[in-house]
Amino acid sequence: MAFPLFNSGQKRDQVVAIDLGGRTTKAVLIQRRGDGYALARYALLDAPIYEKNLSVDLLTEHLKTVAQMLEGKGKPTTLAVGVNESVMRHVEMPKMPVEDMRMVLKMNSKNYLQQDLPNHVFDCFVLPARMVAAPADAAKIANAPVIKQKVLVAGAKRQLADEFQTAIKNAGLVPDYIIPALVGPVNTYELVMPEAYAQSVTALVDIGFKHSSIAIIAEGELALSRVVALGGDRLTAGLAETMSISYAEAEGIKIGMASEVQPLLEALLAPLGRELRASLDFFEHQQDRPVAQVYLSGASARSEFVLQSLQTEMMVECKTWLPTATLQMALPPQQTAEIEEVAPQLTVAIGAAMAAL
Repeated sequence: MAFPLFNSGQKRDQVVAIDLGGRTTKAVLIQRRGDGYALARYALLDAPIYEKNLSVDLLTEHLKTVAQMLEGKGKPTTLAVGVNESVMRHVEMPKMPVEDMRMVLKMNSKNYLQQDLPNHVFDCFVLPARMVAAPADAAKIANAPVIKQKVLVAGAKRQLADEFQTAIKNAGLVPDYIIPALVGPVNTYELVMPEAYAQSVTALVDIGFKHSSIAIIAEGELALSRVVALGGDRLTAGLAETMSISYAEAEGIKIGMASEVQPLLEALLAPLGRELRASLDFFEHQQDRPVAQVYLSGASARSEFVLQSLQTEMMVECKTWLPTATLQMALPPQQTAEIEEVAPQLTVAIGAAMAAL
């Protein structure tokens, strides 16, 4: 699902994709190889520390480090930005060219997005209809005064988009796409499991640092997306505070899971599980179709206990998945040895790359 906020309009043979996380920046260099794609480099590094707004200079220095780690200087770059830097909504809009949709949203965002968003740049993705209308229905639709269509709308402050582009250029990279991070897991899922993407009803949950996202894919359509203000940081900080240990020690325990802290972590995970279950209930009530399974990604998804606890709360089978499963490996030896362990954290970055490839 190529879904740009800013793009060059060209498909690429190779691309750097960067997921600007709250605590960790994840980045990949992906290349075309025949009919498939190869992962040539990846990078995980601490995100910049800043109090309010991330300055262009600070972001530039950060992206220079990313470019050096990926050997990506001069390469087209896609940037995935989080919920604090972008908005994404499902809306119904009249049938019109995407360029006209952008203008309509710019002039009257409140009518479609339920909030005034001045000085924003927008892009739209028309969601394909699941069913083809019968001839009689098609005739009725053709005679209708206004034809509505489902559209996925994303937006970001124009100044912020401009600053991102400037920082990318100043870091020696070529700005290509800016996309909402919410779209990343969807693109990756389509890449890794195309048949399930097209035929099943599945929820994708990405556990981030401050937020977690859920996207429900119903037979090839992004039917629902939602962000929950609970993430891995809440779990780790809760363990650290309760056990009077350091944040780093709590992070290790969360992933390794000592049995004595299971009750603590269960209590911390319960609110996230309830919020995610509420999203499933909403979809199933609206669509009258059950969600068959849930796929988890993000650093916390590496914990088997986190997986099982969320499965208990959500009452749906939860699994981890390998976002690199269909990629050829062209990595340096050390990265090849570590890729399976870190792969769940690269889900958004890989999906961002797919928008440009």
